[in-house]
Parts: sequence; structure tokens; C-alpha cells
Amino acid sequence: MTSVPPPDLIALEEFFADPLFANPSLSPDGTRIAYLAPHDGRRQVWVRGIADDHVGAVRVTGDTRRGITTYHWTDDPRWLLYQQDTEPFPPVPGTVLVAMNRRPLYFDVFRIDVATGETTLHHEQDDPTGNVLFDRDGAPAFHSALATDGTVEFSAIDPDGQRRLLHRMGDAEHPVGVHPQLVDGDGEGLLVGSFAGGDDLRLVRIDRATGEETVVAAVEGHDLDITGAMAPGVLPPVVYTSRATGEVLAARFVADRPHIEVIDPDFADVYAALAELSDGVLVTLSSDEAGRRWVATFMHDRAPGVAWLYDHTTGEARLLWRAYPDLDPAALAPMTPVGFRARDGLPLRGYLTLPVRVEPRSLPLVLLVHGGPWMHDSWGYSPDVQFLANRGYAVLQVNFRGSTGHGRHHLTAAIGEIGRAMHDDLIDAVDWAIAHGYADPDRVGIYGGSYGGYPALVGVTLTPDRFAAAVDYVGISDLANFLRTLPPFTRAYNVNGWYRYVGDPEIPEQEADMRARSPITMVDKIRTPLLVAQGANDVRVVRAESDNIVASLRERGVPVTYLVADDEGHGFGNPENRMRLNRAIERHFAEHLGGRH
Repeated sequence: MTSVPPPDLIALEEFFADPLFANPSLSPDGTRIAYLAPHDGRRQVWVRGIADDHVGAVRVTGDTRRGITTYHWTDDPRWLLYQQDTEPFPPVPGTVLVAMNRRPLYFDVFRIDVATGETTLHHEQDDPTGNVLFDRDGAPAFHSALATDGTVEFSAIDPDGQRRLLHRMGDAEHPVGVHPQLVDGDGEGLLVGSFAGGDDLRLVRIDRATGEETVVAAVEGHDLDITGAMAPGVLPPVVYTSRATGEVLAARFVADRPHIEVIDPDFADVYAALAELSDGVLVTLSSDEAGRRWVATFMHDRAPGVAWLYDHTTGEARLLWRAYPDLDPAALAPMTPVGFRARDGLPLRGYLTLPVRVEPRSLPLVLLVHGGPWMHDSWGYSPDVQFLANRGYAVLQVNFRGSTGHGRHHLTAAIGEIGRAMHDDLIDAVDWAIAHGYADPDRVGIYGGSYGGYPALVGVTLTPDRFAAAVDYVGISDLANFLRTLPPFTRAYNVNGWYRYVGDPEIPEQEADMRARSPITMVDKIRTPLLVAQGANDVRVVRAESDNIVASLRERGVPVTYLVADDEGHGFGNPENRMRLNRAIERHFAEHLGGRH
């Protein structure tokens, strides 16, 4: 019997370079498409006619810093805006509203004339933890305020400017705040994510006049996926809205494969036609003002960033591009949903990705831990996962307790359990993979970024015999120092998160408990080869979190590789730095786990 060799090694650049095309959107009149594409190593905005290809496109930006991630058409199709650390609001004709913190603690709202750039103050915030939500005409409609106990208070703003309290919500079930907070199309309702006493996160509407709550979208056993609200323009949106009216068309829910729940009956036929174009899941969606032409992108575990143009009047559709045209889906690995129970019986969901054309037994395994921790892994294309699978590793991702998207009980089961039961969940996942024969117990690695770097360090301090190699990427090593070095204005936003789930370093007994769960306190137990990567300008997880771990290990002669990017912050955004990091990861795991390189 002839064995089939594994796929050729795919060049690292194919996985981690910027996509050739991304984030398409139609102009309001439906005649042009804007999108992101690289130029001189940075993402730029390009515009072309709907019948043209990239050869006929015009590059309309020249950003030389970190590249562009988010941009917006204005109501006048002559003008585009791109976003750098500001928050645009729906524009009034000829202008756009932008939130900027010219006063360090306050995000005031300014009106910018698109044609001239003239900037005038539109609304001055009176509370650094408050937020005014505007209707489509730019008029204040609602106000959200964060109380010191973490409660969010939603108020209507009446025409005379007075606020009327409508609803209070919050607590540990909202560790990163209440999301989304979206004024509906007519300005008379506020759309938010709410558990409403149950276990599933639903999309609800709070009426501006009465405060009455009504459910807009709910899927039994599944949560509204709010991750897009925390990283708009980077992650898929929570809801899809009509360009013409602002009304919600559909909402995104967490499932083994993300689920799109259609809300507007008039959109059902459009969505059905779009769904026929791909066996993936809808990511971005844009239409003209008339709702005739639509541009949609789809996520897929093996075919990333496929974009289509669809004409609902004629029923015609045309493939615009594949974001990574040189990646052969047949050479990439399926991401398979898996489930198992933690040692205390809590159900856990995750994903197992096995290398292509390799017997799935006794493989080197990388446990890839998501950040947050109030985020979640989901089905779709991951360059990290596919890169590791192509190098011969089984890749295991687990939505440990505290991950979003799996119900209120699963989320709040993490209170007080960072570095405890949350770590047990990861170890239980590895034990599951070993028990099922997928993983070689002597060749298990752990890799995580941001919060995920913390369990990577915990893994090699609390359970050093389990892991043969580890990667800590902009991770936390000292819980108390991490909270103390966050910008002061963030404290109110972390009341339901870090302070509720971990503790307050200003309370001595809680600080002692945090120290006991911090890898820096247990650094003398590390003997696992470690790779540490850090952005020198990181204000979220400061450089000292990595410096201190590395210095201690070097004093003891423990193998450690340390990468510092002087031009990066919390994560490596520039392509040259991403390549440097992943080449180091490739070498590190190949040396200690035996994968291909």
C-alpha cells in the first residue's frame, strides 16, 4: 500500500503576510468598491469600479505607520475616511462625528467637515466613564454611564437635554462591559446584549420612551457573539445593519460554526442568495443605498477571505478575490469542533486541527490558548493554526471557563479561578487529546498571547512536567503589577472583569493571593525551554512583565529566547515583526517538539 506524503512546507510568509485584498465595501451609489491592499509593506485603501480588477484601482491613502485597518465611506461617494485611534459615528451629510480624547480622560465628540477638514466641538462629555449614543442624524439619543460598582446605567436623552434613567444592568456576567450598545434606525430604541436572567446572551431592545425590553434575536443554547464590538473592523460584526435605514438585518451567534440569525424578513432572500456563494460563514457585508448590490466576505477554515459581488436585482454574482490566492485549500487542515468535560464536570468546547495526510496518532501537540481571557476561539481560518498544522503539529484550542460565548454559567465559573480551575481546564484538554491517542505526552507545547501568555507561563510553573516547550507572547507574569500598571482611567472598565475575577492589588490579602498565582513568584520552577516576545511600547502588558521573567531565567541558566520589537505595542502589527516572531516559533517548537521546519 502506497503512503501519501504530507503536503510540502508552505512558506511562512504565505500565512502571516497581509492579505492581498481585505475589507471590501461598496460606495453609497454602488458604482465603486473600496478595500484594503498592501503597498510598500503597509495596508492602504484602494478604490476601483465594480467591473474593474486591481490593475484599474487607485490607491487613495499613503499611511506609513502601522497600516490601515478601518475606513468608512461618507454619504458623499467622493470621500473616504480612514480611522487611526478614533471612533467615527454616523455622519450628517457632508460631515462626520468623531470621538477624540483631546482632554486625556474624556472622549469628546467633534464634527468634521469632510471637504475642508474643519473641526468643531459637537458634544463635550461630562463623565469620563459615560458615553453619549447618537441617532442617525447626529442628535444625542441615549447615555450609558458606568457606576463604580460596575453597573451600567442606560438613560434616554430627551430633546431638552435631560436624561431619564431607563435600565440598569451589569455585574460579573459582563466582564468587558455591555455589548453592543447600538441606537436602532429610528433612534427610538437601544440594542444591547443581555442575559435577562437566563444563561444565553440575547440581543434586546430598550425602548427610549418606556424602558421596556423586547428580544430582537435569540438562539436557544447559544450566545450573541460580542467579540466584534471589542475589536470593530478587525473581528466580524455583532450585527449587520441596513445602510439605508440603520435597522438590524441579522445578528451573529456563537456555535461550533458561527451562526447568522436573520432578523429582517426583507433581508432573508438576500442572505439565502449570499449563503449559496460559499460553504463558509458570512464575515463582512456591504451594500449600496438601494440595497441592490452587495459585497460579502466569508470565513472558512481552509479558504480565508473570499469576497463576492452580488446583484439582487439580476441574481448575478461574481467572485472578486481570494485574499490568499497562493494558499491551496487542499493543503490546509480542517478545524474540527470537539467537546469534553473538565474534571469538575463543566462541559468544554474547543477545536482540534490535525496535520494533513499524517496518521493522527502520537503527534507533537501545541495547546494554543486564546487571549482576553474574555474572548473565545471560533471556527474559521487561523494563520497560527494552519502554520503549526503544516509543520506537523496537532493544534488544540479550548474555550476554558471564563471564555465568552458559552453561556453565563460557563463565563462566571471563572470567578477566582484564574491560575486555578482555568488552568485545570487546559490540562484536562491536553489529557483528553493524549487519552484519545492524538498527542505524544512527551511532545506537548503551549503557546499563548496577551492573556494567553499568562497560562503559558502558568503551564511551565505549576505543571512543568506536562510541557516540553512554551511560547509567551506579550503575556502577563505578575497579576498585581499588571493591574497596577494599567492606565488609571481603565479601572472603572475593569470592575466586572479583572477586579471581580482576580482581585484588587490595593487590598493586601487579595494582592497576596494574586502573587501566589503569578508566574513571577514561581519562576524558580521553570525548566521548560521558553520563547518570550514583547513589544517595547506595550502599555497594556508593560515590558517589565517579560523582562523580569527573562532576567530570572537567565540568571539560573534556563533556556530562554527573548524577542523585543522596539516599534510595537501590545502585539506585533508590522509584517516584518510578525515574520521574525513566527520564524522564532518555528525554530523553537521544531527543536523541542520535533516538528518540521
